[in-house]
Amino acid sequence: MSGWSRRRFVGAAAGTAAAASVPARATAAVAMEEPEAAPAPAPPRPAAPRPLFLGTYTSVQGGGTGIGLATYDPTSGHVTGAGVLTGVGDPSYLAVHPDGRTLYAVNERQEGGVTAIRLGGSGEEHRVLGTRETGGAGPCHLSVHPSGRWLLSANYGSGSVAVHPVDASGALGERTDLVTHSSPAPGPGQQGPHAHQCLTSPDGGHVLAVDLGTDTVYTYGLDLVRGTLSEVSRARTRPGAGPRHITFHPGGRYAYLANEVDNTVAVCGYSPATGRLDIGEAQSTGTGAGTSYPAQLVVTEDGRYAYLANRGDNSLTRYAVEADGARLRLLDTVPVAGDFPRHIALAPGGNLLFAANQRSGTVSVFRVDRASGELRLAGEPFASPVAVCALPL
Repeated sequence: MSGWSRRRFVGAAAGTAAAASVPARATAAVAMEEPEAAPAPAPPRPAAPRPLFLGTYTSVQGGGTGIGLATYDPTSGHVTGAGVLTGVGDPSYLAVHPDGRTLYAVNERQEGGVTAIRLGGSGEEHRVLGTRETGGAGPCHLSVHPSGRWLLSANYGSGSVAVHPVDASGALGERTDLVTHSSPAPGPGQQGPHAHQCLTSPDGGHVLAVDLGTDTVYTYGLDLVRGTLSEVSRARTRPGAGPRHITFHPGGRYAYLANEVDNTVAVCGYSPATGRLDIGEAQSTGTGAGTSYPAQLVVTEDGRYAYLANRGDNSLTRYAVEADGARLRLLDTVPVAGDFPRHIALAPGGNLLFAANQRSGTVSVFRVDRASGELRLAGEPFASPVAVCALPL
């Protein structure tokens, strides 16, 4: 019984008891009294639009001209375009500083770079703070250390990881380290190392770099004073798996690895004390035979569900997360309503999922059922040229 219903019930019972103990005239008077009408509840205020940043390639035919700017309705998921931030070349991956005031973009070119953008407040324009060289080719991923003091980037073309300091304004300093994955030897069909991702573990104690070319996830310690990396552990996938992207469970003891080449995912155990990663058995993506080029996994904030983007199959796989993060159970796949979903992201709060579809040049938005984890398309996809990253804030 709800609180409001229970109060009505208790009030009615009390009135009956009072009527039994007073004279009839008084009883009639009580019965004739009209209860005061409850004030009508105020209608809910519509949620303010939230910012959405879109990554693209500027050097390909039909590509964008910079970082796409948009807003989204945090309830309906409707996206509205708001122009383009020019002056940033090939911003194929985006990340935001922990304080939310600075945006970072890779410049995925032969002479790779990373760019910092100061985000404007109400009525202020976004401002490019500058670009620093990564020391490698084709940087495709970056992330900010939880301290906000270091930017980590992965150079796909040269198989290396770079570190840049972040100053108080959010701007980047000169590179403090560059580590190249010179061993083990490249996996089957690979010509060299291909660092595809670099991120900090949830405990903040280690940096993990996923290398598709060497079938290895490297764990490093980061010197928070000098900004240098020191290797502490390696985890090998099965030969030819082609690991691309790792995502941690909120509990911090397990992570989920998407293997691009052999079309699998794997649950990994992680030790915060040592940084050791143990890669489990390969599991199905639910897309059938052949290679669907799994791109990325995301996990809900409550740790109950995980989603995988399958580029070849143009679908999203839904997993139930069980045993406190130690197990993934395949539930289903749903069409992504686009072509080649390169990147997916959950909006803050977890009620919306965004998918950037590279070949169709669209961003699909899904409503997330928090109880079942089911995904439902929220209207027509939003057009964005060569959409390879969608970052909702």
